[in-house]
Amino acid sequence: MSETDLFDRMIETEPFSLPQARKEALLLEGFNDLARHHYANSPEYARIVDIAWGGPRIYASLADAPYIPVGLFKEIDLRSSAGKTTVLTSSGTTGQRPSRIIVDAETSARQARALVASYRPILGSRRLPFLAIDTKDVIRATTLTARGGGVLGMMKFGAKPAFALNADLSVDRNTIVAFVAANGDAPFFLFGFTFLVWIGLHKQFADGELDLSNATLIHSGGWKKLEAEAVSNAEFRAALGRRFGLTKIFNFYGFVEQMGSMFIEASDGLLYPPNFADVIIRHPETLEPLGPGEVGVIQVISLLPTSYPGHSVLTEDLGEIVTVDAGVDGRLGKAIRIHGRIKKAELRGCSDVIGAIAA
Repeated sequence: MSETDLFDRMIETEPFSLPQARKEALLLEGFNDLARHHYANSPEYARIVDIAWGGPRIYASLADAPYIPVGLFKEIDLRSSAGKTTVLTSSGTTGQRPSRIIVDAETSARQARALVASYRPILGSRRLPFLAIDTKDVIRATTLTARGGGVLGMMKFGAKPAFALNADLSVDRNTIVAFVAANGDAPFFLFGFTFLVWIGLHKQFADGELDLSNATLIHSGGWKKLEAEAVSNAEFRAALGRRFGLTKIFNFYGFVEQMGSMFIEASDGLLYPPNFADVIIRHPETLEPLGPGEVGVIQVISLLPTSYPGHSVLTEDLGEIVTVDAGVDGRLGKAIRIHGRIKKAELRGCSDVIGAIAA
């Protein structure tokens, strides 16, 4: 079976429905096809595989297969496509160099299909009125950031889009109030980075001032700023429920280096990879795979990227596998919890991989 046929099958299967053993077998098949593609079309990836992994082969398990440290996307442009491409960049922290991700039409289409498959169980198949807790300028930038890509991606589910923030990120109260007045009697949805939701909604309106009981909120990112204010995920959810009657809240884990592979929160508060993606947790020093209940570095595997070798990325985030095939909300596979960033984002053991490209 070709990698494209396999991806089509996995994307058309009910999201989060594959038992872990079956999922790993399918992902391994797709990974081997993608690894051959990227080795043949990306000289930088080929060099990494040759030096750090002893050359290409058919991999017997996902845990043994090559990965790219996420920081490498900040250093060089990794490309596996000779066609017309666009560049996505990470939002980045002030003073840090952003990641640059090379996306062509095929990868963009796969990302769009992945988003639709992942969010259809939450948002349904009908377009809903959409309020972005962000500024319209975020989708107008010459180089699209992760924030802008997220808003554009969610606009595929939306109708009558409105933007809650002005260009300077100040809150446009009139737009928010008018949007809720016009759409609040039926289902609608909100999307934004977590911290922007907190400062743009919770801090701007009093209890009962907005009725968001018919809303679904999808949010992610910005937790470090909220943690500084002692706002946990549980408190975030409870506070929005008290103030606005907002109870349908879904956090997700994702990053620009694997745009479209969203791990979406279930009712147990854990995050679940979709059928076409998975995680491996590795020891921060030895990089050996860890089992459930052990906290380590998150590696994400995805069948989406064909225009750049982002099919296996070692992140700078810490997490753990909490359960496998628990069936919460009908979801199978691994359920994970995020524990934040590695201090100084330094991974012992990644030097060989990064050195391979510099050699």
